[in-house]
Amino acid sequence: MSILITGAGGYVGQELAASLLASTPASTTVTITDVVEPEIPEAAKEHASRLTCVKADLTSTEAVDELISASRPYETVYILHGIMSSGSEANFELGIRVNLDATRYILDRLRATMPGVKVVFTSSLAVYGLAPPGFVISEKNFPASPSTSYGSQKLIIETLLNDYSRRGFLDGRCMRLPTVTVRAGKPTQAASSFASDIIREPFHGRKAVLPVSKETEVWICSPYTIIKNLMHARTVPKEAFGESRSVNLPGLKVTVQQMLDSLLEVGGKERRDLVEEKYDAATDKIVQTWTPQFDTTRAFELGFAADISMEENIRRFASRFV
Repeated sequence: MSILITGAGGYVGQELAASLLASTPASTTVTITDVVEPEIPEAAKEHASRLTCVKADLTSTEAVDELISASRPYETVYILHGIMSSGSEANFELGIRVNLDATRYILDRLRATMPGVKVVFTSSLAVYGLAPPGFVISEKNFPASPSTSYGSQKLIIETLLNDYSRRGFLDGRCMRLPTVTVRAGKPTQAASSFASDIIREPFHGRKAVLPVSKETEVWICSPYTIIKNLMHARTVPKEAFGESRSVNLPGLKVTVQQMLDSLLEVGGKERRDLVEEKYDAATDKIVQTWTPQFDTTRAFELGFAADISMEENIRRFASRFV
């Protein structure tokens, strides 16, 4: 069995690769790729012989053709690559090339060379626009009408994957992720990057900027639960999805103030004081289009896991500094 992960140079891709290698039979191989050659995840060192790291610019059809061929079939393909929310707003053409054009070519290459292969696509709750105050979104009660280019590009790929699955071209699974917090590594181009920055950076002894109000509500999920649910996504029987392959993954609604309170509780005042409030209108404009309340009944029916508490999330992150 062989598994491919695109966008695997990022934190989620690295963690997913390590978890897949640790939990699959010794005969399973994993290929990870990104525009810069991904590193071997620290947690996967003992499985390095089963891991292939590939540098590939996925906007190049030649690179995709070399990566995906009938002579090297995959059991599951995880599509994680992308230009994040703020990056897609700042550079529309780049977002289109990476998030839409490159991904569509990958899907067409897969259906031509290994029809029916499982494709787990990391979409986003940015496919929704802002719902009325207090409204709780499910997959059926509110139209997906994105307020950002990033959300629009994600929704287009979801629509394609749903149709390709209906036709039997591919076996798609579109996972609409909450904001992943606390991400290790470096800040990203995502407008939601602050949600990790204000926790992660203080534990490194560095200042972090909070660009939105402390009253802002966000829908988040711990990396631990995200990885667990991405691994589960490939095991769900395709028939269980019914007419739609899109799923709102479980998360946790918190205010920024609650996040800061948990940072204070776990990390202490010295770390809490490293968070500086510095309002940024461009970031806030994007963040305010994201509805923070979701009904994830469908996800639970499909066997996806609930998230842990904010405090437990931070404690798990902080354990690496002990």
